[in-house]
Amino acid sequence: MIIENAHVVTVSGEEYPDGHIVIDGDRITAVGPGRAPGSDPERIDARGCLATPGLVNAHHHLYQWASQGMVTDGTLFEWLTTLYKPWSAMDAEVVAGAATAGLAWLAKSGCTTSTDHHYLFPKGRGDLFAAEIEAAREVGVRFHPCRGSMDRGASQGGLPPDEVVEDLDTVLAATADAIDRYHDPSPGSMLRVAVAPCSPFSVTRDLLVESARLARDKGVRLHTHLAETVDEEEHTREQFGMTPAEYLDSIGWLGPDVWLAHCVHLHDTDVKRLAETGTGTAHCPSSNARLGAGIARVSHLLAEGAAVGLGVDGSASAELVPLAGEIRQALYMQRARYGPTALTARQALEMATLGGARCLGREDEIGSLEPGKLADIALWRVDGFQAAIDDPVVAFAFGPVPPLRRLLVGGRTVVDGDTLVTVPQDEAARRGADAHRRLMRLAEEVL
Repeated sequence: MIIENAHVVTVSGEEYPDGHIVIDGDRITAVGPGRAPGSDPERIDARGCLATPGLVNAHHHLYQWASQGMVTDGTLFEWLTTLYKPWSAMDAEVVAGAATAGLAWLAKSGCTTSTDHHYLFPKGRGDLFAAEIEAAREVGVRFHPCRGSMDRGASQGGLPPDEVVEDLDTVLAATADAIDRYHDPSPGSMLRVAVAPCSPFSVTRDLLVESARLARDKGVRLHTHLAETVDEEEHTREQFGMTPAEYLDSIGWLGPDVWLAHCVHLHDTDVKRLAETGTGTAHCPSSNARLGAGIARVSHLLAEGAAVGLGVDGSASAELVPLAGEIRQALYMQRARYGPTALTARQALEMATLGGARCLGREDEIGSLEPGKLADIALWRVDGFQAAIDDPVVAFAFGPVPPLRRLLVGGRTVVDGDTLVTVPQDEAARRGADAHRRLMRLAEEVL
């Protein structure tokens, strides 16, 4: 397959205003200016299109598609304490429908790789982890699910009610099983698993320490939430006498195999420490705004050389947010706080691609358009109203999300003509709506 006549943004270096990309199998074999040599069976004339790497979603909670539009005016802690009850009723059918709709929505916004942080496992409700993995396979995106956990309920000073937490041994056994069953470390993998205790205010120190040991023994990555709100910092200082970042550092939880969600409330020393240790950050601007959490210090992290990716976060804390739209949100919110030079259009695009790939430890395979990398490519139509802007990257980053001409994951078409083609688009939407209605019915039984 050859893509030609596009404005090609490699992200890692060159841009080609009239460039080409050559694909053989699931890999890119050439990127450059002008027309590509040869006569491949499929040539895509991408005239009027911007070609970017597929976007990488570095933080999500897919099950929350089923609880969108609820607790619209609460803080994070108010939102969580209200929703823990209905979430405790979810089953594998709810997760399957929510994950299908959520991943379909991501694909329609240019996402080729997504993580997911699933940390609630109600007893007797089926195999929730398997349900979302199957949804990702069906939609056709590269998937990095995180086996999450909570073992610190209200009776131990944590935030979640006791009925939604698991004990330490159960968590470790289930997490090890998930890695053994699903993690594929091979080149070009479509499925890799990470270990992800939920947050310092919902898990014990023992779970954090043992999870890190398990992940490193198995050779997989570590993920958790950190420093999302002022409430969290107050809670962590009260419980442990440290800031959230200092607490994680004290138990060996910072490093190049770790990425953290949010990191809104970091101190100068925290910013430097995350950069020094190679710890990544998943920035979720819409969710942080929706919950009134604040604006993360993304420009400072980038200035220190830290890896920063973008995430849409749970659909219930940022309803129907397209991943491509987070590029604009990140750009504007940094500038609102730190001035018009805080973040450029190309820096924001890099966060959504190569930055996310760095968070997931896959910068050698995805996140930029280079020979040898996986053919995860998004073609955006910038020949409509966006054509009034000479620089298509500026049009893409500063403006609304343009139509998606085509999305390739490993050379396979997932979106064509702005329409999902792996799962019927209307069916994916219906599954998400059905998941919401089912969760509400199940929740009535436990409330």
